[in-house]
Amino acid sequence: MTAPELDFRNVNTLWCSVLVETLVRCGVEQAVISPGSRSTPLTMALVGHSKIESVPVLDERSASFFALGLARKNSTPVVLVCTSGTAGANYFSAVIEAQESGVPLIVLTADRPPEMRACASGQTIDQQKLYGTHVNYFHELALPDSALPMLAYLRQTLVQAYRSSMIPQCGPVHINIPFRDPLTPALNPAVQASSEYFPVEFFDHLEIFGSPIFGQTKIWQRPITIRGLIVAGPEIPSDPAGYAKSVVRLSNQLGWPILADGVSPLRHFASNKAVIVTAYDTILRNAKTARDLVPRHILCLGSWPTSKVLRSWLEQSGAEIVLVSPHYDNRDALHGRTRHICVPVEALVAKTKGNSIQSYAKLWSKLEGLARGCMAKAPRPSDLIFEGDIVPMLADTLPNDTPVYVASSMPIRDVEYFWPVTNKRFRMYFNRGANGIDGTLSSALGVAHGNQASVLLTGDLAFLHDANGLLLNEKFRGSLTIILINNRGGGIFEHLPVANYDPPFEEYFATPQSVDFSQLCAAHGVKHTTVKSLPQLAKLVAKLPARGIRVLEVETNRELDAAFRKRLFTRTAAGL
Repeated sequence: MTAPELDFRNVNTLWCSVLVETLVRCGVEQAVISPGSRSTPLTMALVGHSKIESVPVLDERSASFFALGLARKNSTPVVLVCTSGTAGANYFSAVIEAQESGVPLIVLTADRPPEMRACASGQTIDQQKLYGTHVNYFHELALPDSALPMLAYLRQTLVQAYRSSMIPQCGPVHINIPFRDPLTPALNPAVQASSEYFPVEFFDHLEIFGSPIFGQTKIWQRPITIRGLIVAGPEIPSDPAGYAKSVVRLSNQLGWPILADGVSPLRHFASNKAVIVTAYDTILRNAKTARDLVPRHILCLGSWPTSKVLRSWLEQSGAEIVLVSPHYDNRDALHGRTRHICVPVEALVAKTKGNSIQSYAKLWSKLEGLARGCMAKAPRPSDLIFEGDIVPMLADTLPNDTPVYVASSMPIRDVEYFWPVTNKRFRMYFNRGANGIDGTLSSALGVAHGNQASVLLTGDLAFLHDANGLLLNEKFRGSLTIILINNRGGGIFEHLPVANYDPPFEEYFATPQSVDFSQLCAAHGVKHTTVKSLPQLAKLVAKLPARGIRVLEVETNRELDAAFRKRLFTRTAAGL
């Protein structure tokens, strides 16, 4: 291991350089920094380390979701730094999302020393356990100290924080760090002299993980039935191709069809060796068909898909459920006859040959073909881009291997409804832990930063909710094409019962907006194009730019779009 990069100028610089060096040796490579005074020693230590990429982001909420995107992409902890006061409160939404979706974040909040708290000192709030139960681990560090035993305490605490962000399941950790002045690297001769006595082996043999976490988990006992389903929910595995291959092998061995969520790797790393069903939401809207398809066993991988129709059907089925999830907490929102096992999908695959496709799976396959055919052939409204048609166009046109970030609300649902099965190896990303729209743009920028050309599919409200993410433009290294569906409001609410109550529906639920997105983009130096047709959009996304942020705005009609979507589903289900 190379020599540690330590700063002996004063107590604060030494403390923070030991902190950063420890995190580097654990495996941290990236940090997102919100500007502020009290966090000066942390910022300087991170920026000064040769093995850390530090990205400054002005808006704390945007910073936190940008860090979330980075961590989600690489499946490794990213450091998030802010000053004291309300700055850390702006991280809360991303911390919750990180916990719910299992993303490793190491949140470092700078703080005033104890004597400056609870006395109306400026920029000081109670930061103890600021995120409550929404973190895997919390600790407030002692005040910086140059004594070797205290530096050893610091080192061990940061190792524990890193470990806690990864096991037993990934999630955020919070370290609160008080500092006394001087916050700048003013020289302290006594600390400088201590460099002569610092042990060279101080960072050797850092033990992060210890023994494997899956070794003692009881493996799944396979049920013997032909009326079984594999439900592949939203999932971002580190090896999506390997994940999909394992699920297909499992499907073959059981003879069960796979109901694959729109952002599951099963839709994007497809195999012709399994029955993969994508139109389940529409199929199950036919009451008789839904009754005929009731399963006896369900194997759910990751978490339940977005479809409320599917969830309701599964909940009412009374089937025995095995939920396979990397999370150790309760993940079964259906409260069914569920047994939760925490193993990798690969552990479920037996070393046996597959079965032939059973009649139950063949029925699902037939209905899938009928439903997809009916939806594709249905006449579209004239002079109107139907939002649902954007999704299959992207599947057909985007370059292979494109990372695609999907916003919550209607985009994630249209991906579930309309994205076909392909083998184009799209890497799908999303914030489905808490299912909110906050931080969408910044998260997508985090995924795209330093990565290959990427795409964000988002609605106008999700985009506006995180518009400060555009401030990242000057620091962003990568390529992100934003497909902005502008239906001037919240299209998801048009599908809810409250849409029948206006007033107050339009003003308080649909929340219409009239933002000129071209001017908003121009203010940030971001390229903007207004798209008038699907062929134009297809041409624009067939080859993605090598760098920069661009916005392709597609204007749609919220009310007409929702009405057509409802008719399409109703007519398709009736024809099955």
